Amino acid sequence: MTRTLLLRIMTPLEIIVDQEVTSLRAVDASGSFGILPGHADFLTRLAVSVVAWTRPEHGSQFCAVRGGALTVRAGHVAIATREAVMGDDLETLDHDVLARFRAELDEERVEHVEVTRLQMSMMRQMLARLQPKSRGAGL
Repeated sequence: MTRTLLLRIMTPLEIIVDQEVTSLRAVDASGSFGILPGHADFLTRLAVSVVAWTRPEHGSQFCAVRGGALTVRAGHVAIATREAVMGDDLETLDHDVLARFRAELDEERVEHVEVTRLQMSMMRQMLARLQPKSRGAGL
């Protein structure tokens, strides 16, 4: 059994992390979990959170992720996320960066609701115009 995992954190624009790690902690809908070398294959959807890992001879490192997917397969851990920010200060990542990520997600949800309302309104208007008028109306 190997003593390290290969970790890769990527966004649509770049690879943020590509290194060997000895352990990893992340957060999904069920809560915080850890991954060590030899972990079974695994797939989960990450929450907006800070991923933490340890590297041989480098100590702990941190990366704030804007949700995403985490996969473990044959000793490789891959995290695909829309946005990721590396940092040494866990408090700054936890308060400032995650707060920004959450605010942006809230804005996207509001925009999605508004777009859905507009689409529903348009569909109702189209249906109203396409329905035949009853012959007895107005008598």
